[in-house]
Amino acid sequence: MDVPATITCVDCGGTCHLLSSRPDDQPWEPGDVVAYRCADCLDRWDIELDDDPGDQLA
Repeated sequence: MDVPATITCVDCGGTCHLLSSRPDDQPWEPGDVVAYRCADCLDRWDIELDDDPGDQLA
């Protein structure tokens, strides 16, 4: 499962950068939690990955 390096902050519209990492031989899977931090408002977002194609991070 691919996880984007950045997402849009739902609070301020800024850019949130991925904080979480995984070894290359351990791909992300549904149920894993990834963390992002907004560069503008500094909010942190913890997002549980889902395998539903309609719930993709963008």
